[in-house]
Amino acid sequence: MRSALQGWIGAQARFATSRLLRAISATDLVMERRGFGQRVIPAPGSVLASPVIAHYDPDPDYFFHWFRDSALVIDALRVAIEAGYADAGASVRFEEFIEFSLGLQSLDGGELVRHAEWRSRVQPAFLQYLRPAAELAALSGSAIPADARVNPDGTLDVIRWGRPQADGPAMRALTLLRWWRQFPALWEQLTRRASAASLIHLDLQLTRAQLQRPCSGIWEEALGHHYYTELLQSEALSRGAEWLESTGGAALARTVALEAERVRAALERFWDPARGFCRSTASDSPGDTDRDLDMSALLAVLHAGRRAGPHSVLDPRAQATLAALEELFEARYAINRHRPADRGPAMGRYASDRYYSGGAWYIATLGAAEFYFQLALALRNGASLADSRENATFRQRLGATAADEALAHRALERGDAFMRTVRAFTPESGELSEQFDQTTGVQTSAKHLSWSYAAFITAAASRALACQAIRSADPPMMAADAD
Repeated sequence: MRSALQGWIGAQARFATSRLLRAISATDLVMERRGFGQRVIPAPGSVLASPVIAHYDPDPDYFFHWFRDSALVIDALRVAIEAGYADAGASVRFEEFIEFSLGLQSLDGGELVRHAEWRSRVQPAFLQYLRPAAELAALSGSAIPADARVNPDGTLDVIRWGRPQADGPAMRALTLLRWWRQFPALWEQLTRRASAASLIHLDLQLTRAQLQRPCSGIWEEALGHHYYTELLQSEALSRGAEWLESTGGAALARTVALEAERVRAALERFWDPARGFCRSTASDSPGDTDRDLDMSALLAVLHAGRRAGPHSVLDPRAQATLAALEELFEARYAINRHRPADRGPAMGRYASDRYYSGGAWYIATLGAAEFYFQLALALRNGASLADSRENATFRQRLGATAADEALAHRALERGDAFMRTVRAFTPESGELSEQFDQTTGVQTSAKHLSWSYAAFITAAASRALACQAIRSADPPMMAADAD
């Protein structure tokens, strides 16, 4: 049974990679937004959140280059190359991404407003969806990456949306720094052209400028102070300080490292000891408390990628938050109530979600799987599972006991339980949308969501690493269980 699952995961990861690559530099596609008088042809290096042409008919229009989403996709491309799901030649897409990203800095909203002939092409019924002229006029230079998204042809998005956002520059910085560490030869080639280093400097500068400012969160629905954003900012500055130190910027590195520490210390305010989970927004942020328990807190841990300590998969508070989320969606979704014993619960965003079906998200369910795979890898590499009051429920759900030598296996199997759920709600074609309905399991919302494919790639690669570590450390009989 485990072998059949592993075979499917490998095949699905290769399919996900092929779909991911179709969303990057998709210069063969054309989007006609007739209501807005737009004809959009993606430029090399742009990343489509979904390459499907849709106009909320009923599928949403995701034919945009989101700063956060694109960084996650390019990070997953790195993982796919390392895991063998894509060949090294795919790295050309990374180079194109850098050039496209730098080119966006020349955008000028003031110029767009002054030469507003494009407004005459907007149909009257769509004028209500346009952004105010003053908002557009304020866009240039460092304000661009905080603008959530742009058109994939490298033009400004004139449509109202949840703005500003501060997670894009931080996630992009983390992605660039991971490519730097993993592919030093490629990085040296890019650095000779100064483009890669310039983009890191830009993203660190943007991240520092946006610290402690309220912004729209990961779901682009509420303005406030968000755990996801602040954890990514802290980690981007920490890793950025290391990069600055290695490239001769010692003085700036010390300043950036201190800023990272201040942001990390402020993350303490997101922990809710009374309810036993990490809140998605700070207590001083307005909003619905029914949304405090939010999958974004777990995605923050995964995307930040800390290997140990607070805000990592080894953090009892992160584990407690995952346990609380599992309990929430087990009770809330009909598809979870009579599921087979070997499956984990399908996971969503938060309790009061109403977007489309308000159902399970592939990125959420895959995120739970990846959390357990990362935990299995850490445990096999010598880490310990904390025995604290905070993570008591998590340990109970994992089946952990004192001095349990099979913890890595248990974590791996728990991750596999979530992968079985993903498999159960993935059609034979392998297509992954944004959501699957909480009652019927039918796919809903955006089709071929690039973020869903990225999440599958990183979960599958994490599983492969965990299995490899277990095989290398365990006796033959136990290691076979990891296959």
